[in-house]
Amino acid sequence: MEENREELMEILEDTRPELDFENETALIDDQLLDSFDIISIVSEINDTFDISINVNDLLPENFNSVDAILALIKKLQEE
Repeated sequence: MEENREELMEILEDTRPELDFENETALIDDQLLDSFDIISIVSEINDTFDISINVNDLLPENFNSVDAILALIKKLQEE
């Protein structure tokens, strides 16, 4: 799982290098990521982790923090 975290952090930091993803817990709720960021991040996550995040997964609680995104990735990898 640590490897997944490192890969996810690379994706996030490439998208928005100015954000402190390690400590932020309201990326969506505080509007730190916009819809274009999310589209880019989801596309990269799908490719990197060989999963398919669908529209039903695009909920703020799945993208507000690194841990939430990792939990979503893990859930989709197990399906």
